[in-house]
Amino acid sequence: MNGVVDTDSRKMTAGSIFVAKPGAETDGHRFVGAAVDNGAVLALVEHPVEVAVSQIIVADAVTALADLARAVVARVREGGQLKTVGITGSNGKTTTKNFLARILEDEGETVAPIDSYNNEVGAPVTMLRVTESTQYLVSEFGASGPGAIAHLAGLVEPDVAVILMVGMAHAGGFGGVEETAKAKAELITASRPGGFAVLNIDDPRVAAMSETAVAHGLSVVGFGQNSNAEVRARDVLVAADGTRSAIDAAGESLPLHLKVLGAHHITNALAAIAAARVLGVRTAAAVARLETVEIAERWRMQPMGNERVRIINDAYNASPDSMAAALRTLAQITGPEERTVAVLGAMSELGESAGEEHDRIGLLAVRLNIRRIVVVGPEARRLYLSVVGEGSWDSEAVHLPDQDAAFEYLRTELRDGDRVLVKSSNSVGLRHLGDRLGELFS
Repeated sequence: MNGVVDTDSRKMTAGSIFVAKPGAETDGHRFVGAAVDNGAVLALVEHPVEVAVSQIIVADAVTALADLARAVVARVREGGQLKTVGITGSNGKTTTKNFLARILEDEGETVAPIDSYNNEVGAPVTMLRVTESTQYLVSEFGASGPGAIAHLAGLVEPDVAVILMVGMAHAGGFGGVEETAKAKAELITASRPGGFAVLNIDDPRVAAMSETAVAHGLSVVGFGQNSNAEVRARDVLVAADGTRSAIDAAGESLPLHLKVLGAHHITNALAAIAAARVLGVRTAAAVARLETVEIAERWRMQPMGNERVRIINDAYNASPDSMAAALRTLAQITGPEERTVAVLGAMSELGESAGEEHDRIGLLAVRLNIRRIVVVGPEARRLYLSVVGEGSWDSEAVHLPDQDAAFEYLRTELRDGDRVLVKSSNSVGLRHLGDRLGELFS
């Protein structure tokens, strides 16, 4: 097959398979004709469609997509060269995936998700891009609830399971952080015995998964800043031109200069280096390739603007951990003659912890001495009240109703020497405000 397998009719090319997935807002069966016009030669449908194309009728299109992915990966794996890596964690999945893909692509044909294709549709669609010549499949697994990672990882049975951290991201959907930890550990038990578990031993909940990994027949490789880590970072330094660290592995010490901003990205780099090492890639080669990465991903600590007003657009998503890391980075890269400005929106999917976590971020912003705190949207009002309650007033902190109001305020408020962070959950959409600011000061 020369085309792709996808649920998006716009992505069809000659020889493609279109999966007609019913959705909450629209139904993929309505787009079978458009898919055929774009080159689809087969449609997976849940009921017949009056379009001149071969159709396979299935009970559930998403289940059929997963079954097809499982079969294709298994067939390619029979060839003997395909190795699969699964990555999960409350934060850092997409960055680590991009880091590891960059390392592996110089070793052989590598397939990795586009953007954050990590759910019940995106993960199988990525898996179906493998061919007989693919050597590495890197999969990113998100968790919509208990059992989700077990299901998705079970489609490929990874040779390498990478677990980054257990935090408050999506904790509201799991009933707490301990349940989140159990969900992330599903990647270990879904992996292929005889493989590797690459674990962040700086995170106690992840480190505790080593027992499960060993019991499941996996060799454990730890990464982190802990002295016991097989792949370790020392002397982490964050500056405006990137993040530096010394990387220790197997008795070797190498300097790493990431162009990507933020100390938290050193953890993601360590995970990628450790995973690459168990796949046979030398540390020096991994480090050299990571140093060529310009940005982690669009809207993830993405530098914009100019030398006068620098914008960091990190509003693809937000959790308490990533929000705190981004604020610390802003403080670290801002010089004494420059001004910190944080444009913050709500963090979603925190459940009963939402109020407390927004309070905590407001407190941190004040303690980091962020000079201007711009809170956007009604969902983030609790964060604004926390900031004011901690002592920021007299225009140091403002609360604005929406992106347009925030843009108009910032258009006249920002000045030479400002270093601006834009951060919110994806659903809030401040990434588009970040883009507008980036264009304004380009």
